[in-house]
Amino acid sequence: MVGIDWGRWLPAPAKINLFLHVTGRRADGYHLLQTVFRFLDHGDRLRFSRRDDGVIRRVGDIPGVAEQDDLCVRAARLLQQHTGCALGVDIELDKVLPMGGGLGGGSSDAATVLLALNRLWRLDLPLEALQALGLSLGADVPVFVSGRSAFAEGVGERLQALSLPPAAYLVIAPGVSIPTPRIFSDPELTRNSDPCKIADFAAAASGSFPRLYGRNDLEAVAKRLYPEVDHVLKNLAHRVDERQVRMSGSGACVFVQCPDVVHAQNLKQATSAQWPATWRGFVAEGVDLHPLHAAAGW
Repeated sequence: MVGIDWGRWLPAPAKINLFLHVTGRRADGYHLLQTVFRFLDHGDRLRFSRRDDGVIRRVGDIPGVAEQDDLCVRAARLLQQHTGCALGVDIELDKVLPMGGGLGGGSSDAATVLLALNRLWRLDLPLEALQALGLSLGADVPVFVSGRSAFAEGVGERLQALSLPPAAYLVIAPGVSIPTPRIFSDPELTRNSDPCKIADFAAAASGSFPRLYGRNDLEAVAKRLYPEVDHVLKNLAHRVDERQVRMSGSGACVFVQCPDVVHAQNLKQATSAQWPATWRGFVAEGVDLHPLHAAAGW
């Protein structure tokens, strides 16, 4: 179990969206969604060094991301300003997840900052307060703060925790980065999917090997704008039941749901020799509890 301590590497897990329906659009332009978030036992990691001078600093460079725009730095400064904390921190990020991949890497990093510094700075804010702060950083941050796989509605902030059946996933990144606003601003995006109920999802997720429910409404736009995504989806659909293949979030990563790690590893081994050089893939198990929550006993 990972303890939350200064100088220790702390996890920021990936997520996938088992389905994602766009059910409407608010007057302020934000889209209304229904989705299920599932965490994976794979992701980035961060470590923190205490500063007594109040300075918040990123250690090392992240290509293409200026320090003032880094969600980790922004999360730490937001928490510091909200609480009036006099301490600072050096933040080191080991970036594993692809940016613009639909795996929630930046949001997960920000949530780990909020969760860890809340403990390390001895602030003791309740999780609800951290979720509210996280929402101002991005719509996916609250689910990582909440720490549970969840059925989500609204813009992604209304969460109901779920216990999901065991499964493993082969995840493929096709080597392109997709800006989320480009997908959501496309005029051809489906914005009127019928709302569903948790019971609908649960019925599909039952059984010895649960099938994927629904669809990802963002997938059609992503395939049209980014042929690399379409290539991955078609490549995998020729080898497995296409109903088990899906893009995560706004892309670009695509996953296959498998019964267990052995099946996922075998699929990776059978297909990876034919992947283009730009593709990268990994196998991970689905987990219901964020590892920092397990460590902290939340």
